[in-house]
Amino acid sequence: MIEAAERGIVVAMNELEELQNEWLSHLRIEKGASPHTLSNYRRDLDRYRSDLERHAITQLHAISTRDVERHLADFASGVLTGHAAAPSTVARASAAIRGFHSFLLSEGVTDHDPAARLHVPKQAKRLPKALSVDQVEALLNAARFGDDVSALRDTALLEVLYATGARVSEALALTIDDLALDEDTPLVCLYGKGRKERFVPVGSMAHEALAAYLVRSRPVLASRGKGTPRVFLNSRGAPLSRQSAWEILQKAAAGAGLHGQVSPHTLRHSFATHLLEGGASIRDVQELLGHASVQTTQIYTKVTARMLLEVYRSSHPRAVAKGEMSLP
Repeated sequence: MIEAAERGIVVAMNELEELQNEWLSHLRIEKGASPHTLSNYRRDLDRYRSDLERHAITQLHAISTRDVERHLADFASGVLTGHAAAPSTVARASAAIRGFHSFLLSEGVTDHDPAARLHVPKQAKRLPKALSVDQVEALLNAARFGDDVSALRDTALLEVLYATGARVSEALALTIDDLALDEDTPLVCLYGKGRKERFVPVGSMAHEALAAYLVRSRPVLASRGKGTPRVFLNSRGAPLSRQSAWEILQKAAAGAGLHGQVSPHTLRHSFATHLLEGGASIRDVQELLGHASVQTTQIYTKVTARMLLEVYRSSHPRAVAKGEMSLP
């Protein structure tokens, strides 16, 4: 990531493509965005960058809300492409631009977000995808295949992601000092958005996997590097990257027969869903996930409500009217 502090928050437009690639990589690895979505977002942002350059905007900090609004208006009317764009296509382009600028702000690349005040019609919220308990079990078991240093690390990483509900960036940022595994209740200290600190318990299975990695695997990996306090290391002894974490998960998913869009964020969704199904309160889950607002967490209640409805419809003798097809 380009260091904004070193550049005085002045980022040239010719550096935006690199930053764009970082954001798209972030969406793929952390959010599990599909190749189709990423391809569309890339096209939307390429069009946006070209339009800004045509209007002689050469610095990132010079982009204003009016510039973003003009771009979207010209795209919608057909000025940019020669034909009017569908409202859904304009909404998608707007989402790409807003997401990109929000990412740049959160990463410290810029100190303002020109797209933050855009008025965009609300789109229907998609429910987060969660694995079943059995699917998570199969995934974690698949990661345990082998007893070498990599297998121990991979198992520990996936166990920690599911046990704590951490974002993958939070798990990869863990240092040795962030671990309190010798306490009566083992804990890890995670740093969320805005460097907000939260302590999250570590279950016995994750504790066991993490302890095995720290004793038998990490010293071997660390000996190959220059020394870093990060917990999760790659084969060269350097901090594990998001891309490597993605590949670790995909390998385990393939071994468990879980094909499709399984991302590190899927484990976070599964963590929250399974806690609520087990009787945890929405406020407790909010604290564990590090959400600033309980409204963000409440989407998981819709997931569990949907599951309860399916159980009800398939189990209650009078849940389905005559002539309706009952669920298998």
